[in-house]
Amino acid sequence: MEQDLSNYRKSYEKSEFLLEDAPENPIELFQKWFYEVDKFFGEDETNAMTISTIGLDGFPKSRVVLLKRFTHEGFIFYTNYNSEKGKAIAQNPNVCLSFFWHGAERQIIIKGKAEKIAENLSDGYFESRPRGSQLGALVSHQSDVVPSRVYLEQKLAELEKEFEGKEIPRPEYWGGYIIKPVEMEFWQGRPNRLHDRIRYQLQPDYNWLINRLSP
Repeated sequence: MEQDLSNYRKSYEKSEFLLEDAPENPIELFQKWFYEVDKFFGEDETNAMTISTIGLDGFPKSRVVLLKRFTHEGFIFYTNYNSEKGKAIAQNPNVCLSFFWHGAERQIIIKGKAEKIAENLSDGYFESRPRGSQLGALVSHQSDVVPSRVYLEQKLAELEKEFEGKEIPRPEYWGGYIIKPVEMEFWQGRPNRLHDRIRYQLQPDYNWLINRLSP
């Protein structure tokens, strides 16, 4: 099977991003872009991001997760620590995040190091989740092989009965990571493929080196 996609074309013309408009701190710029996209461009899940890890087999792997919080330190998401991505992070904490916002013609790529967040922060977020999501975290040993969908549904039914009228505890294998950035690149689509690319690189003195890259 073969399909030629060479005629797929789009002209990017919605905005520009000039070096003189870049703030000193990239997380300030991330916040600005995030809220502009969320308010004006109608993305279904502005917080959807791709995280790439280096697996135990040596191959990179990417998947979409949801950003749940960002601070001056970095970007936080939650997952099963025993999942494939959790095991990959335990072996190699260097990861890459990317956001692509089609409507705004913008992309952000973030290189950083992943660390587990404090247990009380994971507890607080877990308690805020709907009961169905809490039970789902108990049911799913993420990335493990399961015999069938029915197996998962039966486990869910058993746990619903077990925890009826009770508080659901956060499993110790489930919690948050913070990605602390060492490099952030902001991409704004422009006409004729002369896109704006501004890169921030963290320096030993914790200031950011800012450069424009060729598109």
